[in-house]
Amino acid sequence: MVRPQRAYDVGVAAMIMVVEDEPNIGALVRTYLQRAGYDVLWVRSGEDALIELRRHPIKLVVLDIGLPGIDGFEVCRRLGGEVPVIMLTARDEEPDRVAGLEVGADDYVSKPFSPRELTARVKAVLRRSGRAVGGDEVTELGPLTLARGAREVYVDGREVELTQREFDLLEYLLRNAGKVVTRDQLLESVWGFLTPGETRTVEVHVAQLRKKLGRPDLIKTVRGLGYKASG
Repeated sequence: MVRPQRAYDVGVAAMIMVVEDEPNIGALVRTYLQRAGYDVLWVRSGEDALIELRRHPIKLVVLDIGLPGIDGFEVCRRLGGEVPVIMLTARDEEPDRVAGLEVGADDYVSKPFSPRELTARVKAVLRRSGRAVGGDEVTELGPLTLARGAREVYVDGREVELTQREFDLLEYLLRNAGKVVTRDQLLESVWGFLTPGETRTVEVHVAQLRKKLGRPDLIKTVRGLGYKASG
């Protein structure tokens, strides 16, 4: 798994990686993001993206699916949620959208697109990924401890390494501990989808989170309703 430097603060000099093999589209996206105040690193293949992600403190990736060699789905899968990803593609079929979200994408923009809309989506995803900055609050639930500011999780004193999305999901469940949280609430609050639609991304992430925590009883499934964090 690629592990770029984590960076959760959202500043005007945030570095965005654009992975796009079409010169006209890549240049257009780079221009608009630079006008919005971001540093932009533009690469043209999945292989180059994985190499450069090890070298730079990338805060978000705008990722085309139809890349030569390693495609966007595989790049996103290898990132493992360490960096927010907005999928950029000519594909507008529902299975492709679902597949992108299930491998870890945070948002999905279909070509042709408005550069201004893409820039707005970049800002929104960065805000969501950086919302825990500045908080030192610690939450405990049974053997589990979550430190928001440090973005650290411990179970029985053992540190558990989570992706950004897994941490945000766990943090939301703990914030509502004892309450049933629906799938649509999670998609809206953790992923930022106002119209959730059909996707199994919540189920996939909950399963991964339970496995990493080693205590599946901490996140209970309430059949037909949703999930509940309980110690």
